[in-house]
Amino acid sequence: MVRCFLIHTVCPVSALSAGESRVLYSRVFGPDDGVLSERHRELSPEERRLLQKEMVTAVARQVRSAVSLSREASGRLIVETMPGEENLALQDADCGVVRLRAGDPFSEETSALWLGVQSLGFTLVCEPHENLLLAEGTLRNMTRHCLEHLHMLGQGSEVLLKSNRIDVLLSRLLPHGQLLFLNHRFAQSLEKEVAAYMAK
Repeated sequence: MVRCFLIHTVCPVSALSAGESRVLYSRVFGPDDGVLSERHRELSPEERRLLQKEMVTAVARQVRSAVSLSREASGRLIVETMPGEENLALQDADCGVVRLRAGDPFSEETSALWLGVQSLGFTLVCEPHENLLLAEGTLRNMTRHCLEHLHMLGQGSEVLLKSNRIDVLLSRLLPHGQLLFLNHRFAQSLEKEVAAYMAK
């Protein structure tokens, strides 16, 4: 099962300090039991929400660090793409996996798969037994739809205002945090359904 999906910054943003990452969108799946440790189960709903926000922010920081290291090691320069060139940006995206130890930030060990597309990071946090190849395919598919239909790479792109559309994408491509094995015919019908919704 996927624990959470998030979109965050991976490059310096003028309003943030050097090592910070801003979470633009996050969605946590499943019950809190796997996310929270024993000592956190008696918290009020507001305290749980704040703790979840802290956990997601910790994941974004770790992924931002991994993206920075990957980009430094590769030595490639980030080339800004123009609107309509989202597929090129996705092909040039950095990708990787970060193993999150138990207690840092979730109570159980998890894996964070990430895609760094220019200044944005797209991350799926999965349980350790999940099929990482299937998770990567799902993450790439989600990212492609976000970039193509929501135009997230353009100037003035407000991810926060498009959260309801991202929620619909997640409900179709990652229902309740479950990774889907898609055959060709089902994938095509899903593509048509998503395209029809995004065209509204």
